[in-house]
Amino acid sequence: MSMKRRAFLGLSATLLAAGAVGGWKLTHTGHQPLLLSARNDESGKHYAVGYRLDGARAFATQVSERCHDVVPHPSLPMALFVGRRPSTESYLIDTRDGRLLHTLRSEKDRHFYGHAVFHKDGEWLYATENDTRDPGRGVIGAYRLEGERLVHSDELSSHGLGPHQLLWMPDGETLVVANGGIRTEAESRVEMNLDAMEASLVLMARDGNLHSKEQLPEPMNSVRHLAVASDGTVVSGQQYMGDAMDAVPLVAIKRPGQPFQHFPMADAQRQMMSQYTASVAVHSELRLLAMTAPRGNRLFIWDLDSGAVRLDAALPDCAGVGAVEHGFVVSAGIGRCRLYDCRSERIAMQPLELPAGFWDNHLRLA
Repeated sequence: MSMKRRAFLGLSATLLAAGAVGGWKLTHTGHQPLLLSARNDESGKHYAVGYRLDGARAFATQVSERCHDVVPHPSLPMALFVGRRPSTESYLIDTRDGRLLHTLRSEKDRHFYGHAVFHKDGEWLYATENDTRDPGRGVIGAYRLEGERLVHSDELSSHGLGPHQLLWMPDGETLVVANGGIRTEAESRVEMNLDAMEASLVLMARDGNLHSKEQLPEPMNSVRHLAVASDGTVVSGQQYMGDAMDAVPLVAIKRPGQPFQHFPMADAQRQMMSQYTASVAVHSELRLLAMTAPRGNRLFIWDLDSGAVRLDAALPDCAGVGAVEHGFVVSAGIGRCRLYDCRSERIAMQPLELPAGFWDNHLRLA
């Protein structure tokens, strides 16, 4: 996907589980959650930003490198804006006023892959990284929060190549890691091993011990983004790196006690995805799964348990989706960001007063 197109992709994937987000209303009074994301301006400058859902801007802090995901601290008013592959910087921001607290620089021969997570106690952060001496060898950097700084403390194996997103399982101690399976060199996004990819879904303890490692049957199906339900169901969205005409499912699921396997969907839906998914989100209380396919300009919402389609809607250049109390917030790089209220059989859409365009692929609510 081109840099220009990616710059317009919206606010994506895996927000906090809906049960942890809490309620909110689109009014100009009372508390609204703070939407955190990375954004560029028309001249290509990079910003870490915070917006209320009514469109009010809380802050916009210019940073040196483009960011990808955002990781709010579980208890303190700060968040890490994680550098987009192959960035060597990430930015710890005060979410009250946008003050830059600390620029986190990757270790020597490492770069960030765009994703990280804080542990529930708030003391530790884990980030997916590339070992550029052995391109693609996945590592997870462990950083300790000391005041307003993150200090590198340890490094774990991701047990795979090219790790992208990682999230916590419901126990708060087990990590699920999406290893994309692609080798890239330092300062490059060029794929080196499309004929020998090794994508995998890994469950591991935060001390590095491997619990399980599973692969999809298609070797060129890169496991990228994740969502985790409160019952431990894991959903992943894939990017297929093979021929555009190959018939390959792009959404996979691992239910508790079951293997990692394709999520059932109609062939017509698969074709509309154009071999690319951007974001996935699970609403645990409503038992719904949402996914965006920006190359196909489609938003999908399924029943998580039965696989029944709840919504198949055109949404030009859509990208981001996250669970909120009543359904999902979905962004569009060209048009308006939207709220989909999923409490009734008929899903209702409401536009949000958020600016369009120039957002990166992830957002979080704090």
